[in-house]
Amino acid sequence: MQGTVQTRRAFIASTVALGAARGDGFEKLPYKVDPNWPLLPPGWNFQETPGVAVDARDHVYVFHRGQHPILEFTPDGRMVRSWGDSMFIRAHAIRVDPHGNIWVVDNDLHQVLKMDSAGRIRMVMGRFARSGGGPDLFNRPTDVAFAGDGSFYVSDGYGNSRVAKFAADGTFMTAWGRKGDAPGEFDLPHTVLVGPDGKVYVGDRENYRVQIFDADGKFLEQWTHLGSPWGLALAGDNSIFIADGHNNRILQVGLDGSVRGQISSGGKTAGKVDFAHHLAVDSKGNVYVAEIKNWRVQKFVPTFR
Repeated sequence: MQGTVQTRRAFIASTVALGAARGDGFEKLPYKVDPNWPLLPPGWNFQETPGVAVDARDHVYVFHRGQHPILEFTPDGRMVRSWGDSMFIRAHAIRVDPHGNIWVVDNDLHQVLKMDSAGRIRMVMGRFARSGGGPDLFNRPTDVAFAGDGSFYVSDGYGNSRVAKFAADGTFMTAWGRKGDAPGEFDLPHTVLVGPDGKVYVGDRENYRVQIFDADGKFLEQWTHLGSPWGLALAGDNSIFIADGHNNRILQVGLDGSVRGQISSGGKTAGKVDFAHHLAVDSKGNVYVAEIKNWRVQKFVPTFR
């Protein structure tokens, strides 16, 4: 079984990489990078930067693996505040829920933390630095997503190869998935998103596909033409932006999986990306991309508005 998974994964990776090199015919989307975003204080820097999120005010939250791990910025890049020193081991994801709560996922703490808008912890999911399965433990979780009824999903992740669903109060509801490449199985569920239709979109990173489920985990379909989905973000027009980390590009797709176009390509200079990890879209259509290797978040601004 494992050999089959590895062989299939290698084939998919080589095929997608070849397609990416040819461009896949994807139209280049009309975006430009803002080279002055964000405005960090003198001497401050990001380190490996896995997470970025936006709230209803279009304030941007960055989660990175250095000092001052959580930072808040205004839309024009001015820093509002930072917090979280000595709280984390390995930052992985940050999201803002519809009520303005800030959620962070720490890979090596095996925890998901819910904070209010003032940064105070309001819910702790998982046990501190303790991995496992079952209803109250994670094994290197990767992301969190929110349903309209307040329930939420955790992609759990590097160790457990599953998605877990919880009620709004943190009560375990269900989980699905195991290691593999069949429908409903995962090889690193790396990101999760709830669509406007209530469907659950899971970036199955090393299987190079997005799998789509109903609210209770029933497999519906999969997209296998989009590279390796490291991050998913919903835009205001109900399109989905995908950080294809292995191919160093950002794709925009419709809810049917049709590709609308591509932002960026691999590289180190402004407008290029290297290990694009997670991403976020604000109300004006600006796309924020967090990068692991380039130690930064870039703001891509649409030029068609």
